[in-house]
Amino acid sequence: MLVAKNPRKGGAASNGGRLLSDVAYTRIMEVLFEQRLPAGAFVSQNALVELTGVPVGPLRDALRVLEADGIVTIHPRAGIEFVKPGLELTRATYQFRGIIEASAVAVYAETADEIEMKATERRHLQAVDAIAGAGLTPQLRDELEALEELLHFSIVATLGNPLVDTSYRRIHNYLRILRLDRKITEPLALRSLREHLAIIEACRRRSAVDAQAALQTHFANAMQRNMGLY
Repeated sequence: MLVAKNPRKGGAASNGGRLLSDVAYTRIMEVLFEQRLPAGAFVSQNALVELTGVPVGPLRDALRVLEADGIVTIHPRAGIEFVKPGLELTRATYQFRGIIEASAVAVYAETADEIEMKATERRHLQAVDAIAGAGLTPQLRDELEALEELLHFSIVATLGNPLVDTSYRRIHNYLRILRLDRKITEPLALRSLREHLAIIEACRRRSAVDAQAALQTHFANAMQRNMGLY
C-alpha cells in the first residue's frame, strides 16, 4: 500500500529504523483506507491508540502532521475529526491534479522511456482482459489502485521536483479518501483503464498535445465518477 510519508526529525526510532511518528502516520492512514474508520469519523485519541497500536507520543506527532496535511482536525479535549469527502474536496483535488499533471504529462510524452511505457501499457491491457474475463475480483481491485499509482506517479516524477512529489502524494491521499464511499463496478473500472490507455497511447506517439487532451478527458470523467454523475 502506498501512503504518503512525511520525513521528520525527532522522535524515537522503531526497531526497523523508522521513526515511530512515521509508523503512526502510516497506520492511521491504513485504518482509514481499510475503512476500519469511516471517512469523516470523530474519534478519541485513545481509540486511535488502540486501532494503530502506537503509543500516545508518536501518535500525537503523526496527528499534527496529518492536520497540516488537511486529513484531520484536532479538537483539543474533544477528539480527532477526519476529513469527509464532498463536492468541494473533489473539485479541489482534481483541480490540483490537473494543474500538476498537465505540465508533467507533456514532459512525460516527450521524454519517457519507451520500454517502461510499453510495460505500463501491457499491464493495463492485461487488467482489461482479466476484468472482462473474471469480473472485478478483490485482486483486480488492488491492481486498479496499483495501476492508478503507476501511471500518475510516473508522470509526475518526470518533473524531477521533490516539492511537487511531496504535494502530489498528499493529494493522492485525498483521492483515496474520495473513493472510500464510491462503488467501483466493472464498467467503471474498464472505462478508467481505457482512459489510461488513451493517455499512454498519446505518450507513445510522443504527442504532448494529445497526451494533455487525453489526461483532461480522464480527469473530467474521473471527477464525475467520484461525484456519482458518471
